Amino acid sequence: MAKTNPRTIARAKRVRRIRKKITGTSERPRLRVFKSNKHIYAQIIDDSQGRTLVAMSTVDKEFEAGEEKGKSGAAKAVGLKIAERAKAAGIEQVVFDRGGYIYHGRVKALSEGAREGGLNF
Repeated sequence: MAKTNPRTIARAKRVRRIRKKITGTSERPRLRVFKSNKHIYAQIIDDSQGRTLVAMSTVDKEFEAGEEKGKSGAAKAVGLKIAERAKAAGIEQVVFDRGGYIYHGRVKALSEGAREGGLNF
């Protein structure tokens, strides 16, 4: 059944439009972002194999926001942690998939945290 919320439909269209252009390979997987009202999720995906290689979110047991406050601070901490996990998995470069959201606020904070952690995109 299709979702009837106009915002959800518009975001789904944006996701499809973005995914036409962005694909993750084994050499350069895709860093995908999803945000809900309370939490933010990030995963690194190899689309050629259809596998999630690394994942991190604010719901994860190992998540600690640290000194950062608020949702943007938590998003930056998730970015740092996913970069750390990606380095451990041998991933240096990724393609950033903002998931249909504008590059602003929590999405931007997560990507800046991932860059600070050492990911290149």
